[in-house]
Amino acid sequence: MNVQIRAATEADLPSILALYVEVEDDSRVLSIEQARSILARTKSYPDYKVYVAMLGGSIVGTFALLIMDNLAHMGAPSGVVEDVVVHRVWRGKGVGKQMMRFAMDRCRERGCYKLALSSNLKREAAHRFYDGLGFQRHGYSFVVELNQALDREQPVGVAI
Repeated sequence: MNVQIRAATEADLPSILALYVEVEDDSRVLSIEQARSILARTKSYPDYKVYVAMLGGSIVGTFALLIMDNLAHMGAPSGVVEDVVVHRVWRGKGVGKQMMRFAMDRCRERGCYKLALSSNLKREAAHRFYDGLGFQRHGYSFVVELNQALDREQPVGVAI
């Protein structure tokens, strides 16, 4: 199977948003207008792109890749993958594997010392997928819902 992977364009947004509906717990996604604005803004980042995976002219997967510079690790950059989705019909057929290999290759080309991602604890099939690609479970991923955290307590050292 020859999956074509390329940077997403504005014309791809309806297909990308439809993929996100498949994995979002409440099936809510951005409006096309909001998505256009965000995609345009991502172009101002030097190494942040949303990609699409194509088969036969159709978008069957998407992911975002950020390659960021670091002051630590002797200046070696690192990569972060986000928002990985493969259309349910194409899962388990190699599309996701090709997308992640693409991301790993981009990171190697840029001299990244690692590529990281996080995955929701309940997505056990995704965990097995990443394990199979050679990703290692490393440390913990911490998340704070910022609108809820502010309600609980004022941040230290911040005058409001």
